[in-house]
Amino acid sequence: MPEYLAPGVFVEETSFRSKSIEGVGTSVAALVGPTRTGPLRGVPEVLTSYADFERIFGDAGDLAIGEGGVAILNHSAHAARAFFDNGGKQLFVARVIAGVNAVGPDEDGMWPGAASAEDAGKTVKFFSRFPGKMGEYTLELRWRDSENLLRTTNPGSATGDNLFFVEAEGVPLAAKVTGAIADATFPVNIKAVVKLDGANLAIQANRTEIVSMADPANPAPVAATELTALNPAQLPAGTKFTRIFAKAPASGALAAGTSAELQLADVTDLSAYTGGANWGDLKVLRGTLDAAGEVFTVTGDTTLNPGVANPITLPLAALAAKPGAARAIIVLRSFDLDVRNGSAKGEVIYTYGGLSTAPTGPASLAARLPVAPDRRAEALTSPLACVVADDATGDSIQKALIALCDPAALNPGAASLDEPRYLIALSGGADGTEPTAIDYAGETDEIKGSTGLKALEGVEDVSIVMTPAAAEADEDVHTGVVLEVQKHCRRMRYRVGIVDSRFGQSIGEVRAFAGQFDDSRLAFYHPWVVIPDPTGTRRDIAVPPAGFVAGIYARTDVDRGVHKAPANEIVMGALRFEQQINAFQQELLNPNGINCLRSFVGRGHRVWGGRTLSSDPEWKYVNVRRYFLYLERSIEKSTQWAVFEPNGEALWANIRTSVEDFLFSEWRNGRLLGGTPKEAYFVRCDRSTMTQNDIDNGRMVCLVGVAALKPAEFVIFRIGQKTADA
Repeated sequence: MPEYLAPGVFVEETSFRSKSIEGVGTSVAALVGPTRTGPLRGVPEVLTSYADFERIFGDAGDLAIGEGGVAILNHSAHAARAFFDNGGKQLFVARVIAGVNAVGPDEDGMWPGAASAEDAGKTVKFFSRFPGKMGEYTLELRWRDSENLLRTTNPGSATGDNLFFVEAEGVPLAAKVTGAIADATFPVNIKAVVKLDGANLAIQANRTEIVSMADPANPAPVAATELTALNPAQLPAGTKFTRIFAKAPASGALAAGTSAELQLADVTDLSAYTGGANWGDLKVLRGTLDAAGEVFTVTGDTTLNPGVANPITLPLAALAAKPGAARAIIVLRSFDLDVRNGSAKGEVIYTYGGLSTAPTGPASLAARLPVAPDRRAEALTSPLACVVADDATGDSIQKALIALCDPAALNPGAASLDEPRYLIALSGGADGTEPTAIDYAGETDEIKGSTGLKALEGVEDVSIVMTPAAAEADEDVHTGVVLEVQKHCRRMRYRVGIVDSRFGQSIGEVRAFAGQFDDSRLAFYHPWVVIPDPTGTRRDIAVPPAGFVAGIYARTDVDRGVHKAPANEIVMGALRFEQQINAFQQELLNPNGINCLRSFVGRGHRVWGGRTLSSDPEWKYVNVRRYFLYLERSIEKSTQWAVFEPNGEALWANIRTSVEDFLFSEWRNGRLLGGTPKEAYFVRCDRSTMTQNDIDNGRMVCLVGVAALKPAEFVIFRIGQKTADA
């Protein structure tokens, strides 16, 4: 209560109206079942499109279940697609696998059933962050400094401290400065790697081809070491100087030991300029550059360069001896990593940009591909993790990466026109065995994260629950899953579960299966829906109806309201149904609460039933059950303010007004039966609804009665003859 102690004007806010009640949403669905990939623990993330589903839980490809990897349809993915195709807007997915409550990641953070690739030295280990056969990705490294750094110039003479390739024919004796070559050898033809040394050209040791032309009819090779320096002023006219070098890349100046890759257009032998060493038929050479970008040292490592055990020093100027031999030279510093779904031809589903071979730092593999990303979006969608050895260096990481690559793609054959590709294939992924009812039920774990249906308990907005994949499991497992859904919906109070029939069940089998359950929070649908196979593997496939029905629930709620029965609605995406149910067959199923999906000539494929599995006539219809859940949750959520208010006439009047205003709005919008508000509902909250004992024990009791609209399930016209009046 405010205090007024000093004279003045006081302005105070107060309220002269009752609190309003806002209707809650009823179209949010949840799906529990196996998927190709995705997180297993924690509160599920809301999905607003099928693209969101694919981004987190993978595509609609088949699952490989059991020891033999038997391919079964990915019913969870097909149900998610059907939900959104039929008008659903929000979907939560809880992924389950066999033993999900018991298994966990190893010391590296890798789950059982995850795919991996690790080099022999255990320097670098890639693995899929989530278990599943889909985790057998193909990784492609694309070096970011991929601009061709190779440059060629043809000056008139050698200059500076650079290496040049000189080509001269008919070099006279006067050009000789030093060397043991006999005078009678001249004139000679020279191809050599040279460098300006004062006024002379120093011929680089073991980088020369000399042919004596003393007898033009019999050219005679001369030992390259016998001529060591030339006088450039005495070289004949037409002598050609060529400088070939690697320019500094955009990422920064070259340093001694910069990793690089030299790509050749064809198999090339330059052993005359490498001291006799050769790299065989390799067209891609990996090594290092010097700081000037003039000398390329081929690394002596059979992992990086198959067949090359010892280093080979190649002055880039020597490439002028084979014009057109060199295609490009790129430095290997930073790279992008594409994650491809399946093979090297698979779709790129994720890209990690700006990675470095450095063992530490923000761009390192360990920092950019962590086992547990800090950001929620990355934790859900990042498909890959990487562990690097503690003693790793930049060179060892680069070597490990190349060791992991497919040798055939890394070093195309001599006759191949393909570019070299750095491809790493992950293996060992598995979808496990068939999940059981216990796996679907899940467990509550506030530290590691809850699983299965338990994970959905942390999501308040869900009102529709489905488990389509369970319909293809063993019948006992399917029954157990339905019972778990039933318990979940009762525990969470404001949810209904959609139950699928089993594939190919006869009328008697459907009745027997549905007869095991009696609950107004369960609705049963039969038969399965035939759709085009979105993977293209088959012409068409049959899938459980839950995803379609959940989407129709959501669409009807938005378009008409939750009071409208989700029946006589088009099933979008259906080619036909697995069984063609006729009116006589439905007469046997409908009284048992089995909702049929039927095809009608000229009216398409429709949901032709709207009952629950309850034997209580009061809760026979799905829309009545769901409408009351809507009313109950709306009132509960919007009257939280009343808790601990003084339990007296003022509170009772406020509650009455709030609920009456809410129900009046419902009646005016055509959601209640009755010609007047008095006929449609009543609200009582006074001394007649609670005793003094209730008041003394802190209980406020409000009675609410509503006249719910039932669906016109049987539309009857009685037609008879009459006599014409005069």
